[in-house]
Amino acid sequence: MINGSGSYSLARKLYFLEVWTTPILIEVYMSWFILFIAGLLGIFWAIGLKYSDGFTKFWPSVGTVLSLVASFILLGIAMKDLPVGTAYAIWVGIGAVGTAILGIMLFNESADILKIVSLGFICVGIIGLKLAHNA
Repeated sequence: MINGSGSYSLARKLYFLEVWTTPILIEVYMSWFILFIAGLLGIFWAIGLKYSDGFTKFWPSVGTVLSLVASFILLGIAMKDLPVGTAYAIWVGIGAVGTAILGIMLFNESADILKIVSLGFICVGIIGLKLAHNA
C-alpha cells in the first residue's frame, strides 16, 4: 500500500488488467477461439461427407461444402497470428477426435480400448501444442 490508502493495490490490479487486455493478447486469444471454431466446423464437414452419401444428397452436400469452406477460411484467419504447424495440427486434431467420437455415437463405429486411448493421446498432443505455444 502507498500511504495506507490501498492505491498501490489498485494500481497493480489496473496494470494486470491492462496487460491482459492489450490488443495483441486479445488478437492472439481470438485466434485460438477462431481456430477452435474452425476445428468444430471440420467435424461438421467430415460427418457431412457421410450424410451426403458421396454428394448424392443435395442438402447434406450443401451443408458439407459450406462448413468446409467456413472451416478453411477460419483456419486461414487463425494462422495470421498462430504458427502454421501448431494451428494446422490442432485444427486436424480437433476434427479427428470429434469426428471419431461422433462416428462412434452416430454410426455405431467400434469403440475399442485402443481407439479410445489413441484419441486420448491426440487430445494430449493438442493440449501440449497449445501449452508449448505459450512457453
